[in-house]
Amino acid sequence: MKATGIIRKVDDLGRIVLPQELRSKLEIKKRDSLEIFVENDFIILRKYVPACIFCGSSSDTVEYRGKLVCKKCISKLKG
Repeated sequence: MKATGIIRKVDDLGRIVLPQELRSKLEIKKRDSLEIFVENDFIILRKYVPACIFCGSSSDTVEYRGKLVCKKCISKLKG
């Protein structure tokens, strides 16, 4: 894990601000969703990318009954 030297306080509502330079570097834009993970004593934020519920692929997906499924998995399900 790489240290950035950036420190932010948590506000009264439990929020933190991600600095603009960090958002730009990671291509995080307003209204983007972030996934939150906990690993040991670390909180990990990752830009959320919707993906196929079967294989995890984020390319060539379609929505079916509120779930994303990629076209490869659809063809496997048909066969």
